Amino acid sequence: MNEQNESVLYDLLRRGYRQVFYENWPIWLGGLLIGIMSVITFAWARPWGVAGGLRNWGDWFFNIVGVYEKAPLSPLISTNSILTLGLLWGAFGSALMSKQFSIRIAPPLELIKGIVGGIFMGVGAAMAGGCNVGGFYTAVSALSMGGIAMMIGLLVGAYVGLRYLYWELEHLPTGQGGQPPSGGKEKGFDWLSVEPIAGAGVFLGALVCAWAYASQAYTRVGGLLLCGIAFGVIIQRTRFCFVRGFRDPFMTGEGEVARAIAISIVISILGFAALKWTGLRAESVYVTQTFWFGSLVGGMVFGFGMVLAGGCGSGSVWRAGEGQVKLILAVACFALSTSLFKALINSSQGLKALMGKRVFLPDYLGYKWTLILFVLIFAAYYLAATWNEETDKFTVEM
Repeated sequence: MNEQNESVLYDLLRRGYRQVFYENWPIWLGGLLIGIMSVITFAWARPWGVAGGLRNWGDWFFNIVGVYEKAPLSPLISTNSILTLGLLWGAFGSALMSKQFSIRIAPPLELIKGIVGGIFMGVGAAMAGGCNVGGFYTAVSALSMGGIAMMIGLLVGAYVGLRYLYWELEHLPTGQGGQPPSGGKEKGFDWLSVEPIAGAGVFLGALVCAWAYASQAYTRVGGLLLCGIAFGVIIQRTRFCFVRGFRDPFMTGEGEVARAIAISIVISILGFAALKWTGLRAESVYVTQTFWFGSLVGGMVFGFGMVLAGGCGSGSVWRAGEGQVKLILAVACFALSTSLFKALINSSQGLKALMGKRVFLPDYLGYKWTLILFVLIFAAYYLAATWNEETDKFTVEM
């Protein structure tokens, strides 16, 4: 009887593991969980962001090689860096647990697009005060008009990027010669069989690191590392990428990701508003000083770059965690270019003034009407994506 019970329990655990790590989670669930984690992260310490962490890595690199004199905050204690590191860590561990990690080398043209796209994203993020996460998702959650301006810019940039991809298909030879993914059985050894074990080790290591931070009076940093890891797992398992939310309505008419973004951001807006309205968090947090020029034009530049690279700020990081070389190059070029361009902006009062100013909408409309307006905007976005899915009115033909 005991053996039978053990067999049933083992079968239940095996099926549960397959559902969690071998089957992709629904996109809508990803949007829901990202919205909840966004609020939790803000309540714990600070809002979610990606570009700030990449810029910290770029600043650190340029300081090491002697380009910058002033040393940045260490990537090991910078909260910007820790959130981005956690995203990469969580995606890497999740990819191992689901046997989806492998080194994928794209054709040469695609690698070049990853480099150029990463540079565009870095420049756009420096202008907009963040990438698709900090400059758009979190800025909108923080009730900043800069986030709305960047959303418009992302839509325009994604449209232009798609037009370029269509031109490329017509005028340039298709990419060839990419190396197949490494992994599986190689020289008699089945690497896939050990990936889940390695993944468990990765997550165990995360818990050890969080404990180490707490033991050194960096509890806040350790908690943010775990929050970043949670984002990485959620995004990797749902294949959630903002590129699809801004590109697919124009390319295929598919609106699933756009709807998930709308659901997610409404949850995040309500949570942020509650924290700010009650005074638990400062009203100025993540109200970017980029309205309107920096957010709008930076959004256009970033939108074009993310379509070219095939991944947004968060999307490039989690795909890099799966071993995709094109996106690894995109992340590296993003980090370097956003560091350099942000330094350029900060070096000129004229450029800083051109980027814009902070506009916290409740200062003008109050919290109630701001919430109503923002919820209506994303309800319209949800409905427009659904309507376009049925009619293909916004779909761009080659």
